[in-house]
Amino acid sequence: MTRFIAALFLVCVIVGTALVFHPKTPLANEWNPIVPFSVSAPQTPFTNWKLNRALSSGPSCLDALASSDSKFDVLDDFEENEVCHIKDRIVLRSIGSATIRPIETRCAIALRAAMWVQHDLNPVAQEIFDQPISQIHQQGSYNCREIRTGNGATGRMSTHATADAIDIKGFTLSDGTEIDLKQHWDAGNEREKFLKLARDSACKWFVLTLSPDYNALHADHFHLQSKGWSSCR
Repeated sequence: MTRFIAALFLVCVIVGTALVFHPKTPLANEWNPIVPFSVSAPQTPFTNWKLNRALSSGPSCLDALASSDSKFDVLDDFEENEVCHIKDRIVLRSIGSATIRPIETRCAIALRAAMWVQHDLNPVAQEIFDQPISQIHQQGSYNCREIRTGNGATGRMSTHATADAIDIKGFTLSDGTEIDLKQHWDAGNEREKFLKLARDSACKWFVLTLSPDYNALHADHFHLQSKGWSSCR
């Protein structure tokens, strides 16, 4: 029995390797772990693994971001001091098909946001409003400052100090309808429904997502973070 299991395992390895590496493999790209990551590819159990691999270096992140409809310019790294800097720096001008006021941030933030727009925000907007989002309203990414709390500064640097976070305050639909966190988070209508689903889905793509449910400091925006402790509130 042990030899049979070992032989079966060996056969599976050989067949699996052939499926992955054969030039005429019937394996779809999104299921093939060696095919470069694409934002527009359908989601599979390999999606997060391939996303993390794309996020492992600046060049691979930029290649993956280029697979989306996002518009961005690549800049040299920026360093204000040893704790405040932007590596893999870009100016982001659109996330997928949705425009955004130009913002300097890290590629990792932009790539995660592109996945959010492609696989959740636009499908949810289409489902609720029968139209996609056309604009994303941001209120900053890079900011050389400490973490703020209701009791003041903490002495620990914010992830904004390395552009590993972005704050989003609202959206505009293609017909011009505005959806604003401060106005509509508890509005009791479809805009509130969209915002709650937007928050929940952001938790799939960002390591840390904070919303108005977290505290008063986030009453008017989502804080979306690409590294650090994991939480969805």
